[in-house]
Amino acid sequence: MENPRIPNITLKSFRHLGGSGLARITEGSVLAVKKALRHKEFENTMKYIHRTDFQDPESFDVATAISVDEIKHLAEVGFQKFDESNGIHVYRRPKRFGN
Repeated sequence: MENPRIPNITLKSFRHLGGSGLARITEGSVLAVKKALRHKEFENTMKYIHRTDFQDPESFDVATAISVDEIKHLAEVGFQKFDESNGIHVYRRPKRFGN
């Protein structure tokens, strides 16, 4: 059975999907999305950002580090420091499209 919404998919649909995905990856960086989509006005960019939930804890990969080498490795693979407790550094990065 064919999905009746398939004929309604346009190039604009893919653009919106990409913009929303970029907003999620960059945790809502308006400037990054604005630049990637070549918008002149922030209002246009906000259409992509306001629909994305950035606080969902399941949307992040989390890792911990104790040594300097572990910290360097996490920084190299895109993690950002989130917290620290008793000498244990907690890092996180947004999951990318379910990876």
